[in-house]
Amino acid sequence: MPSGTLIFAVLVVGVTVMGFLAARWGGANLGNLDEWALGGRRFGTLVSWFLLGGDLYTAYTFIAVPALVYGAGAIGFFAVPYATIAYPIAFVVLSRFWGVAHRRGYVTAADFVRDRFGDRTLEIAVALTGVAAALPYIALQLVGMRAVFAQIGGAFAASGGFLALGVAFVLLAAYTYTSGLRAPALIAFVKDTLIYVTVIAAITIIPAKLGGWAHIFSLSQSALATRAKPASILLAPQQYFAYATWAFGSSLSLFIYPHSITSVLAAKSRGVIRRNAALLPIYSLLLGFLALLGFCGIAAGIETTNTSSVVPTLIDRFFPSWFAGVAQAAIVIGALVPAAIMAIGSANLFASNVLAGFAPTRGNGSASTAKLLTLAFCAIALVLVLVVPVQYAIYFQLLGGAWMLQIFPPFVFGMYTRWFHPKALLLGWACGMLSATAMAFATHFTPNIALHLGGATIVGFLALYALAINLCVATLGTWALRSLRVDAGIDMTTEADYA
Repeated sequence: MPSGTLIFAVLVVGVTVMGFLAARWGGANLGNLDEWALGGRRFGTLVSWFLLGGDLYTAYTFIAVPALVYGAGAIGFFAVPYATIAYPIAFVVLSRFWGVAHRRGYVTAADFVRDRFGDRTLEIAVALTGVAAALPYIALQLVGMRAVFAQIGGAFAASGGFLALGVAFVLLAAYTYTSGLRAPALIAFVKDTLIYVTVIAAITIIPAKLGGWAHIFSLSQSALATRAKPASILLAPQQYFAYATWAFGSSLSLFIYPHSITSVLAAKSRGVIRRNAALLPIYSLLLGFLALLGFCGIAAGIETTNTSSVVPTLIDRFFPSWFAGVAQAAIVIGALVPAAIMAIGSANLFASNVLAGFAPTRGNGSASTAKLLTLAFCAIALVLVLVVPVQYAIYFQLLGGAWMLQIFPPFVFGMYTRWFHPKALLLGWACGMLSATAMAFATHFTPNIALHLGGATIVGFLALYALAINLCVATLGTWALRSLRVDAGIDMTTEADYA
């Protein structure tokens, strides 16, 4: 067995063992939902930093951001400001949400929406939106893993990598079922360390072997300019608005995904959330370096229609076998951590806000239903990878991001005002979801769409346009329903909850 493959196998097996051993962390009763799904809500600054970093910076990010830069040039760097803009939002909004959730024992964002607006249908809409958006996101973590398996070759690439993917899925599902959130929290320490080492080594060694950054940028500019869809290493003026809206719209949805909420609620205090909002931009620096590898792929002469293979190919070409094994393990482990958290977050939503609402008595005490749902969601994600072409899985994930943004009004605005009528919020949500889906199909699932206003054409992020429609409908609907004195439900929260 080559040294790289051996190192890869040892690291992946090692973190799998850690995943199972995490069940003993703190000697908690993992039959309790708070302990299994939220780590007992006792994670401090360091654990939360690694957990949130492992949650937000996934294997797919590791592969997709350089791939986008490789394929489309400067527009791919939208991920850097988008991640940076999200942290001030998290500092303000999520620290407030943590306080309400801590006082009232919430497990999901939909729990808050239920109590704030007193509307069961709105609660289910928020919950199902989160689940629908998370499933293709889990699937794309497996796509990232498959790209690595294909690069390693041998038994890992057998049957197109599906056999290795199936084994990885079983292990992921097993230790997530056994250990809950403690498993990805513990593994995140290894995952983030390996990714930092890999990116720093790659950004130091690969450019030097390619003749330096000036040479890389020159070759990249020439290659991008001659493509069927010409691009550049700099944004063109007509891309400014698309770039800005894509970054801003994405930042609004980043921290309302189920896996983000799960990681936030695991923190032991509001101060932990605020400190992490201040510290997590360190990852954005890493993300900027990572994006530059897309230009390295162009300069290295990599020719491929599967842009997901760019980073694995670079690593395999420019590093010795043993280090390639470390880097490949970093990517695979970088898929296991967020996939576990996404599965837990989705299971929490479905168990707590869809199924539990039909039970005679409602409560978040037992983890048994959520555990089984975690296995189900992992299985559905695996099926998506096996039966849906990768390109369509990416399309679904882009659409999922647009859908997530449509729960921004009831969740985020709801933390500051009860003015909106719950039925109007539901109608706004429905219009936002339909318009986002329609625009995605109209653009063949590209994230930006052209609006023609008079003689001007403005290209912007379709999810943000759908959110604007959502807000207009919710606002007009609220005025109409309040004028007609339609019952606006009961707000179960109190001023003290937000203090």
